[in-house]
Amino acid sequence: MDFELARRNMVASQVRTNEVTDPLVVDAIGKVPREKFLPAARQSLAYVDEDLKVATGRWLMEPMVAARLLQLADVQASDHALVLPCGTGYIAAVLAHMVGSVVAVEEDGRAIDVASKHLAELGADTVAIVSASVIEGYASQAPYDVIVFDGAVSEIPEGIQQQLADGGRLVAVVQTGPVGRATLVQRTGSTFGQRTEFDASVPLLPEFEAKPEFLF
Repeated sequence: MDFELARRNMVASQVRTNEVTDPLVVDAIGKVPREKFLPAARQSLAYVDEDLKVATGRWLMEPMVAARLLQLADVQASDHALVLPCGTGYIAAVLAHMVGSVVAVEEDGRAIDVASKHLAELGADTVAIVSASVIEGYASQAPYDVIVFDGAVSEIPEGIQQQLADGGRLVAVVQTGPVGRATLVQRTGSTFGQRTEFDASVPLLPEFEAKPEFLF
């Protein structure tokens, strides 16, 4: 299979045609080989327009949704970014082409090993993968100019929002029903503004599932 051609077709038919115009996003998505982040037996599926499972509770996000989320984050070349979770490293690899530094948090040791291998092969030496609780973010390297959730959440934890720098942007698909909404959180001083942008169907990250309510 000609993966380079498939990647160009993906950018042309799935990214550019879905209102993604930010040249930084388009260029980075076009450079990173998605197939590298899938098991060998599934690499031929890398450029289909759907989410692809890569590990327990971890997915390779649909290209269009990933691109539109990154565009929503208004990423700048000097940014310091946080990815939750790292998974096999695809979003971290894309951001490595866009920002100055990336921290990617992961709890699954196997996923960390796989992501480390992939990122090393691609020369993404501005990405630091850390083994830590995904639901807590990574405060020791905060503040972050950009925070990206690589999967849907039932809500955005306040503790992770607090890790944004002044002027920082957080993007996530927030799912409270059958369909999620791409959501942008922006910090201005101690105030956090929030708005939704577009519908997105993305698998829910198990760490961020809504907790059951207890009735008495």
